[in-house]
Amino acid sequence: MARKKIREYSSKSLLKQHLASLCNERLNLKMVQVQQGSLSLVELMTLPAHSWLQSTKLVVKPDMLFGKRGKNNLVLLNATVVEADQFIKERMGKSVTISGKTGPVTHFIVEPFVPHAVEYYLSVVAKRDVNTISFSSCGGMEIEELWDKVKSVDIAYGDSIDTVNLHEIVDNTIQNREYIIDFIKNVYKIFEELSFHFIEMNPFTLDQDGKPFPLDMRGEIDECASFKCGNKWMVDGDPIQFPQPFGRELFQEETFINDIDEKTGASLKLTLLNPTGRIWAMVAGGGASVIYADTVADLGYGHELGNYGEYSGDPNEEDTNKYASTMLSLATRNPDGRPRALLIGGGIANFTDVAVTFKGIIHAIKQYSDEIVRSNLHIFVRRGGPNYQSGLQHMREIGHKLQVPIKVFGPEVNMTSIVSMAIQHINTSPNIDPSTALKNHSNGNGNGNTNGNGSSNGNSPITV
Repeated sequence: MARKKIREYSSKSLLKQHLASLCNERLNLKMVQVQQGSLSLVELMTLPAHSWLQSTKLVVKPDMLFGKRGKNNLVLLNATVVEADQFIKERMGKSVTISGKTGPVTHFIVEPFVPHAVEYYLSVVAKRDVNTISFSSCGGMEIEELWDKVKSVDIAYGDSIDTVNLHEIVDNTIQNREYIIDFIKNVYKIFEELSFHFIEMNPFTLDQDGKPFPLDMRGEIDECASFKCGNKWMVDGDPIQFPQPFGRELFQEETFINDIDEKTGASLKLTLLNPTGRIWAMVAGGGASVIYADTVADLGYGHELGNYGEYSGDPNEEDTNKYASTMLSLATRNPDGRPRALLIGGGIANFTDVAVTFKGIIHAIKQYSDEIVRSNLHIFVRRGGPNYQSGLQHMREIGHKLQVPIKVFGPEVNMTSIVSMAIQHINTSPNIDPSTALKNHSNGNGNGNTNGNGSSNGNSPITV
């Protein structure tokens, strides 16, 4: 599951839209998003769709995927549109530090100020075996201190919310109890229908008609469900955006891979974890990428893992080459003599043509052969799937031809066995002098091993 946080504006937009279409429940939500480089609030209020800005007091807060905005004096309440506009202008683009993370504020959400006497807490969270609904009559900024008042109920996957007794968590002292229970049920239906992983309203209140009204909301959705929910994840007529976590700017290489990913039907993902790490992973498949990263961490070398990502969905040769070239550029950068490792791993593919994707990888290895040698990078390959024999053979051949250190294995070897080989390499292989590595290599002192036992004489104990 690829959990992706979305902005409060997006969460509320999806809730309002789909409560109306799926549950025939209408929320009187009005809101506008102000972002860096867009129209100002004063300019937006002249548009017919946002004329309400002129006739009501407003609430303004950053919409930046961080919480505790009230505790950090980043919320303006009961403001005129002029006051709200000034509040935004004074803070737009300015850096703030929240929970140890620092970054510029670039998005704000503006809504009508709703006077209220009660604040409730509601969350729905997807767990391994169940979804958990939590509710409390004590919502707001102090919810963490009052967590003992939160009541929860688990719902097994596949069970209908209509069969769940929510009276257990919403007791009879709560005003408009049945309205609230119906609201929770409808929120849960949206949670399932749109493949949310997490919804939290802290707080929600009751509007002038006594119906639930979310004041603050956070949401995370399962990006892997885009094939079935993509057409439902629309905000203001556009596909939903997945912002970066607060305080983290994209590296140039991440942006490059994201651009390729958006233009292809395949999946190409890259997240840099440690640019100076000595273990790098080019993994086929989202599930396999989790397994490889977890294995590296479980063996005590998470601090050396340079990246997390995947290439999957049968990418063509050109896109695979661009992805592999990016990975090799990162893995071989700033050589310091210490040994490094690149894992080219994956399970047994269902439909990805291993030979085709390996052609793209092999072309990248040719491009970066000098850098591979200079940086003391060893490559460990384990792959299966359509045409894997041909792909592995070509990989062995390029290792022999270029005298690039590559060890190649097929599906008869445990998928993560190459992780321990990589760790052994970075721990036991000698350091080399980057300035003389290429000279020694060209004199025939390179190591082009391509068999499982590190020899090139075909006597590997493992047939590939």
